[in-house]
Amino acid sequence: MAGPLTVPWTPPHDPGTPALSVVDMHTGGEPLRIVLAGCPEVVGPTLLAKRRYMRQHLDHVRRRLMFEPRGHRDMYGAVLVPSELPNAHLGVLFLNNEGYSSMCGHAVLALGRFALDFGLVPAPPSDAQEALVNIHCPCGLVAAFVECEGGRSRGPVRFHSVPAFVLATDFLVDVPGHGKVVVDVAYGGAFYAFVSAEKLGLDVCSAKTRDLVAAASAVTEAVKAQFKINHPDSEDLAFLYGTILTDGKDTYNEEPTTNICVFADEQVDRSPTGSGVTARIALQYHKGLLELNQTRAFKSSATGSVFTGKAVREAKCGDFKAVIVEVSGQAHYTGTASFVVEDDDPLRDGFLLK
Repeated sequence: MAGPLTVPWTPPHDPGTPALSVVDMHTGGEPLRIVLAGCPEVVGPTLLAKRRYMRQHLDHVRRRLMFEPRGHRDMYGAVLVPSELPNAHLGVLFLNNEGYSSMCGHAVLALGRFALDFGLVPAPPSDAQEALVNIHCPCGLVAAFVECEGGRSRGPVRFHSVPAFVLATDFLVDVPGHGKVVVDVAYGGAFYAFVSAEKLGLDVCSAKTRDLVAAASAVTEAVKAQFKINHPDSEDLAFLYGTILTDGKDTYNEEPTTNICVFADEQVDRSPTGSGVTARIALQYHKGLLELNQTRAFKSSATGSVFTGKAVREAKCGDFKAVIVEVSGQAHYTGTASFVVEDDDPLRDGFLLK
């Protein structure tokens, strides 16, 4: 009879393939798998160049961590990389079931805590109540403010976005199965189409998730086919990330407004979506429905979790009038893992069921 296992114990694996060590967190129910070790060097002079390099040369890392059997089709991840910006504490590449996002607010909220707790930023004074973490995302530099006590994180995190702006309002899109639908397109580090679920014959608060996903995906594909996305800073940012279905309650109210975000390859965000809240705040401010420093609450129809957001100041992005948006939410740790690959495993790089 074999003796007891010793801890830590590494199962049999390909010696030429390093184990991928991760820390898992979630923000409002949306997972984040942060790579600690095992990812090969991501090469490139800029963060966007590193994003292209990882897509072209290291995509197996994304598939192994995001896909089954180690993940699932709605898993989300982050690979930490050096930043070329002198005031950034860390750079990050975001992973999803389809590829690599330009921004992820729920991940920034979690990474703020992680960076402080894992010593990636200078330790704040022992009496400090908040620590600054500058995170270089593919869309630009994002400042996270982490509540802390005794130099460790506690409580919520808030971040200040890159300039968020509206690309189009009241744009008519021909959506198969739904006819002509009025949508808005706004940017919060990533581009989203926004539409009230009621216009698609659905209640975002009570409809089945699969029905919301089907409707949102139809809108996404229609917008991609009928509307040109452009970004003044970089073509790498000029893509529609997904569609956010709302309850239509865009006029300011102290009660939360509910939405669900369907992005990448029909991936469903469990949180209210940090970059989506950013873009939605920019949209409401653009329409005169929200004033500066007027806080709104946004609820996820998937989990009921809540983020808050507000436009803190006006800005510019190219020729677009923009706003800097503050988003707040709570992230939690869920565990750690070390993932290995056996050289004879035919499913070593993962798979997805749909």
